[in-house]
Amino acid sequence: MIELKTPAEIQRMHVAGRFVAEVLSEVGRIADVGVNLLDLEHHVRDMIKQRGAESCYWDYSPSFGRGPFRNVICLSVNDAVLHGLPHDYTLRDGDVLSADIAVGIDGWVADSARTIVVGTPAEEDLRIIRATEEALEAAIAVARPGNRVGDLSAAIWAVARDYGYPVNTEFGGHGIGRTMHESPHVSNMGRPGRGLTLRPGLTLALEPWLARTTDRIVYDPDGWTIRSADGSRTAHSEHTVAITEDGPLVLTRREEEVPPPVRA
Repeated sequence: MIELKTPAEIQRMHVAGRFVAEVLSEVGRIADVGVNLLDLEHHVRDMIKQRGAESCYWDYSPSFGRGPFRNVICLSVNDAVLHGLPHDYTLRDGDVLSADIAVGIDGWVADSARTIVVGTPAEEDLRIIRATEEALEAAIAVARPGNRVGDLSAAIWAVARDYGYPVNTEFGGHGIGRTMHESPHVSNMGRPGRGLTLRPGLTLALEPWLARTTDRIVYDPDGWTIRSADGSRTAHSEHTVAITEDGPLVLTRREEEVPPPVRA
């Protein structure tokens, strides 16, 4: 079942979204060479506790994954791209770090992810990060009443194609609201004009993610961390977006974020 939210409910989601944005801004500020992933995890735990928010990840037990997730943020490094389990790893110069977090505040949820380079960036890493950011903005641009879910998928896919990156369809975007994962599924590959019609009140987490040279994935022994099958580096960008009469409203935009221009 797809639940359309009222303007008041979207504003309550926006409260959660602003906090999610604050957390990801803080992770980007403190993630540096020599910082351990577990230190980042515990710092975010403290932020969630102080805000009185609730982690959507703690005890999360989907059909994939091995046992309940017992962390509050996903931290994925280099060839890891999704569901990275924070562990005893110290960040090195040039590492690519993807951070993904979802929290609830007063019963309403927001979800967002960003990818950064720690220390000295390589151009090829900046390029794939830029591709996911541009793909996300392309999808946001068409997140308007009357368009369809396939238009979102096609917009993401078009940017990935332009950059020459393959696209995996096993994991993608999703509805969001009272819980982290709601209907509909939003694939990162699709055809325009297909699927559910977008209506005001629909709230979605759009999340293009890419690996440089493969669309295949493998799982770590931890049962959670997803990596590119060939070890190529990856990137992941995500925002929670509300469809409104006036167009898309991004609920998780970071204060310092400068969105890339949408390709014509």
